[in-house]
Amino acid sequence: TRAIPACLFAWLLPGAGHLYLGRRGKGLIFLGAIGALFLLGVSMDSRLQLYLGFEDPLALLFSLAQMAMGLPYFAARALGFEAGKVTSVTYEYGNTFTAVAGLLNILVILDALDTARGHKG
Repeated sequence: TRAIPACLFAWLLPGAGHLYLGRRGKGLIFLGAIGALFLLGVSMDSRLQLYLGFEDPLALLFSLAQMAMGLPYFAARALGFEAGKVTSVTYEYGNTFTAVAGLLNILVILDALDTARGHKG
């Protein structure tokens, strides 16, 4: 019964699912580490991709990886950080940081699911 809200909170904000489940330490660590990784990526002029077509499967997977960050991704796009700056020397690093942050958040979501189901102590 707690699994669905935990996963939803974990997707919306990294670590929030663990905070919801009472795992304060893990939740704060996930929030700080993954949040910092995403913010560093955005500050490195990354492009926040929004591609949902099937003509370019790699672009689709990259978009889904970044979207896995939840609210920080959509907030950054809404604040105008989506374009990126291709001429920046840190552009590719920023893209990698934001995608890795999203992929790590998927692992955090799965960990929150396991915790909510009682598979982790």
